[in-house]
Amino acid sequence: MSVKTTYKTVQGISEGLYREKGSKFIAYAAPCSSELQAKELLESWRKEHHQARHLCYAYRFGAEGLVFRANDDGEPGNSAGTPILGQLQSFDLTDVLVCVVRYFGGTKLGVGGLVQAYKSAARDAIENGEIIEKQVQVLVNVSFSFAQMPFVLHAIKQLNLEVVSRDLSEQCMLQIALPIAESARIIEEISSLPSVVVEHI
Repeated sequence: MSVKTTYKTVQGISEGLYREKGSKFIAYAAPCSSELQAKELLESWRKEHHQARHLCYAYRFGAEGLVFRANDDGEPGNSAGTPILGQLQSFDLTDVLVCVVRYFGGTKLGVGGLVQAYKSAARDAIENGEIIEKQVQVLVNVSFSFAQMPFVLHAIKQLNLEVVSRDLSEQCMLQIALPIAESARIIEEISSLPSVVVEHI
């Protein structure tokens, strides 16, 4: 099985809207890559829409989209979160959270009507945003002595790599994100520097 080297996600937060029989469905699609981040975004939308009846959502994380969750927030089972998740799958998006806020209009829509409403609002938010392709990345720790720092930093700059975190106390250590497609070549290049150790996290 081939390793996935790129994935599709969204750039920035976008909004969508769907109306049906007086009910209003306001949707948000946002880049998001962890449950903690999802919780913070959902809390901010819940505060903003504190009078709304339901705040339903779905997310997918990881290059393969294997970490996912759908939440109906009090709507009938699988009538809200599942159709939202279905839109993430149909657009082949991951590291994305889609939330749909419902203001009840007084008329019940039935399960079929709800599925259509949540699906349409989610799709509108996704289509109003910008879908981008990102490289799948792997994280490595690079350890080196203080004397080697100029050489390591020069190599990182030349290879255009992202430094995720740094610890330059006693033994210098950088955590670096590498594009998975080129990780073996880059690790070999950095490891060839004297007294530099590269370890997968």
